[in-house]
Amino acid sequence: MTLPVARTPDPRDAPALRWGILGAGGIAATMTTALQEGTRQQVVAAGSRDLGRARAFAGRFGIGRAHGSYEDLVADPEVDAVYVASPHSEHHDHALLAIAAGKHVLVEKAFTRNAAEADAVLEAADDAGVTCIEAMWSRFLPGYDVVRQAVLDGLVGDVRLVQADHGQLLYPDGPERLADPALAGGALLDLGVYPIHLAAMLLPDVVEVTATGTLTPLGVDEQENVTLRDASGALAALSATMSATSPTVATVAGTKARLDLQGPFFQPSTIRLVDPNDRTLDVWEPPTRDALLGLRYEAAELARCVADGTPESPLLPWSETRRVMALMDEIRSQLGVVLPGE
Repeated sequence: MTLPVARTPDPRDAPALRWGILGAGGIAATMTTALQEGTRQQVVAAGSRDLGRARAFAGRFGIGRAHGSYEDLVADPEVDAVYVASPHSEHHDHALLAIAAGKHVLVEKAFTRNAAEADAVLEAADDAGVTCIEAMWSRFLPGYDVVRQAVLDGLVGDVRLVQADHGQLLYPDGPERLADPALAGGALLDLGVYPIHLAAMLLPDVVEVTATGTLTPLGVDEQENVTLRDASGALAALSATMSATSPTVATVAGTKARLDLQGPFFQPSTIRLVDPNDRTLDVWEPPTRDALLGLRYEAAELARCVADGTPESPLLPWSETRRVMALMDEIRSQLGVVLPGE
């Protein structure tokens, strides 16, 4: 048995859009680098609530225009698409702002704080006739296409178990936003969303969710273990923590073989096809291990969808974004995490 060939188009072949970057933090810088170095996309504007910060960001990346408000950014007539790179707590409002201005929008994961906010954003995008995609970059990587094909083609047999973990030492001495309920902090929306998305991609009919975890003194989730049960009887065993470093690997175990995704599994990584006797049958290597450039695939997908006139991506349709948000709502409910305003 051999692993399939990734069908992922070269991001450099995607039609060029003019992008506005909403936010000036770390992930905004990573996306701007990916766009400028790995695609034909044009970053034409940057926006922040602080004009000085917007100008500094624009100067760092050679961007032509800087805006001192998000309203000005989305109103820029030279901008075709907006990348929302603000904290989780702001995704809903900022996505709606861009959509109301008629812009296509790529919203950083987690898409919103909860399923109700996701519904509002997607309904607005549908009404406005714009393309809207959740920026869960792993879903658009070549390696995930290999996994998707291997499962759909029956290479691993019937999937019985998905295991994935994501742990980074980010609390209590990491970014303050992760500890702040007002900014929708916690491990789940920032880290756990990766294992959840992988499991959701492979288990299409989750019928049971069981979660246990630990909360911080301010009431956000420090870590969690999650079990999902699919209608087929397949299970997913998932974990996330922001107070320790874990291997961050994933396994997709089926009745014929298993797939081992090297850590970090959600980045461009090695995939091994292993038989029931633990013998490696095939190995797939990513075209690049540069994680920074990995974000280019989701931007290229949005550009292709815009060119095709499709509002959502078949690789991550709106129904799947809604389903993942609903799963995380249930997990937070079982953990007892309630964010301000919910």
